[in-house]
Amino acid sequence: MSGLLQALRFPLQRAPSFKTVLFPVALLLAGCSTVSLETPAPRVGTTTSESSPLQTLRAITSQQDRLYRVAAPLLVSNTPLCKGHARNLIGFSAKNKYSFSEDYVDAAQSLGFDERLQVMGVLNNSGAARAGIKRGDILMTVESNAIPQGPNAERQAAAMLGPLVSKRSSVKLGLLRNGSNTSATVPLTLACGFGIELGNVDNVNAYADGRRVLLTRGMLNFVRNDTELAYVLAKELAHNALGHPTRQRMNATAGGIIDNLIRIAPDTSTLGGSGGILATPQELDAAADTLALYMLVRAGYNIDGAAAFWQRLATQYPATVLNAYTAIHPATSYRLAAIEKTSAEIKGKLAAKRSLLP
Repeated sequence: MSGLLQALRFPLQRAPSFKTVLFPVALLLAGCSTVSLETPAPRVGTTTSESSPLQTLRAITSQQDRLYRVAAPLLVSNTPLCKGHARNLIGFSAKNKYSFSEDYVDAAQSLGFDERLQVMGVLNNSGAARAGIKRGDILMTVESNAIPQGPNAERQAAAMLGPLVSKRSSVKLGLLRNGSNTSATVPLTLACGFGIELGNVDNVNAYADGRRVLLTRGMLNFVRNDTELAYVLAKELAHNALGHPTRQRMNATAGGIIDNLIRIAPDTSTLGGSGGILATPQELDAAADTLALYMLVRAGYNIDGAAAFWQRLATQYPATVLNAYTAIHPATSYRLAAIEKTSAEIKGKLAAKRSLLP
């Protein structure tokens, strides 16, 4: 969702990465094509009759779509908890064939992408959804001005849309839908303005750099369901909302790791250790757990399994596994105590019909 859920990432240069949206106003939402991405996606590295780039792209797109879908309610429902990070977003994601690295342009084209920016996913309950924006819509104009096409379309569209969303409550889009021209006036959606990224590696970890959160493919494979995935997303979003990467002076280090891991073929030589990330002090980790639980409940997720999930993760991947989550979040017992205390506090507030604010 260049709006769902980045949710505001603007790729400013070509790189061998899987670049999701780029509208400052869109909420990085879904990474799905209009062609055959509805079918189950094979894991990266499995063998099918498709070409390797097409297979890889299909798998990554499916995984990223899941991330955005699960993160969407967390971003939209928690603007009071994001402090200075709330932004107006359009509420959909868009890509063209150049949104992918050069080796994957042909594969992207075979999945239905061309020179034009195409809506990939629409954030539930967003202004875009209410305005009737649909996946597969081709973006033609914004406020009667032509939407850029070609290799630099994302960056140019971001530059065009940025000033508009800072001054308006809605934007008018011209669209091509099923070969026919149509238009829609899209109310902007206020959401937490953090980017959501997929890391194309199998180690079980997650990172926050102050403006983005990244979950690895390994973490997506570890979680048993979308609720557990939401636990991890909310925890990293909370770190960003609380300014923890800045307090630990880890913005640049974590940002470099994220920049590497979003590539379709990341450099894995640094994954043998912590990558320079300092272990999070227990007080900061517990504060993020507390805020994350509030975010989860406000977004409609059940928190009853949170403590058990984090215990299972720490048991299967203890702090001695240096490229896994617990190594940089080692205070498991302290965190679990905070989670149990906060869960009871939230349930008390729900029973008393009190405001869900920490």
